[in-house]
Amino acid sequence: MAIYITWLGHSAFRIESPEGKIFLIDPWIQGNPRCPESEKHQKKVDVLLCTHGHGDHVGDAVSICQELQPTVIGIYELASWLGSKGAKNIAPMNKGGTQEVAGVKVTMVHALHSSGIEAEDGSFIYAGEACGYVLEFSNGLKVYHAGDTTVFGDMKLIHELYRPDVAILPVGDNFTMGIREAEYACKLLRPRVVIPMHFGTFPVLRGNPQDLRSVARELNFDLWELTPGLRRKLTAKELVAK
Repeated sequence: MAIYITWLGHSAFRIESPEGKIFLIDPWIQGNPRCPESEKHQKKVDVLLCTHGHGDHVGDAVSICQELQPTVIGIYELASWLGSKGAKNIAPMNKGGTQEVAGVKVTMVHALHSSGIEAEDGSFIYAGEACGYVLEFSNGLKVYHAGDTTVFGDMKLIHELYRPDVAILPVGDNFTMGIREAEYACKLLRPRVVIPMHFGTFPVLRGNPQDLRSVARELNFDLWELTPGLRRKLTAKELVAK
């Protein structure tokens, strides 16, 4: 039973569960310069997850909700806002909570970042706090999408409580943690695979995933530098033995 992970550029990921359910995280697609043209239109989304309200994370959430009607997971305020925009199946939650959706246990965890939805007049709508997610699949594998964050000491608690096999971490710097902080996050989380995200989309996001190679050797994890649009298979065999 395999999981398939496709990076759509920036922080957007499509994850296919062993049962074939499609989970889409941080759906910024149309305006995302790193998203391949072949991925600009999502044909199926069973579950949509948003880590916070910034446009480069929820940019296409409303249109996807209106067209495909997925179950929508987000912190209470953000999920409720999406409900007001046409999402029919919202499943709001808050940090520390777990719910099972489409056969996957979804736990909302902490992140350190701002969150707000930019209105047409340039003002911001309160969108709750930023968060991350730990997804536990039916085959036992656990994937942590950190959202936009810097490193924080309670990542050690995420390791101790949830023990994610895969950590998807921002490394771009400026708006999130850079390489120095990401290295420390790896030491706290101790995953078996690290997937860098939120880098290179714009010049200001200057973090280079290659700079994580030394800590990957030190901690004995695999560093997966994904290519946008290419589907990667994840099974226990692909994970570094600990």
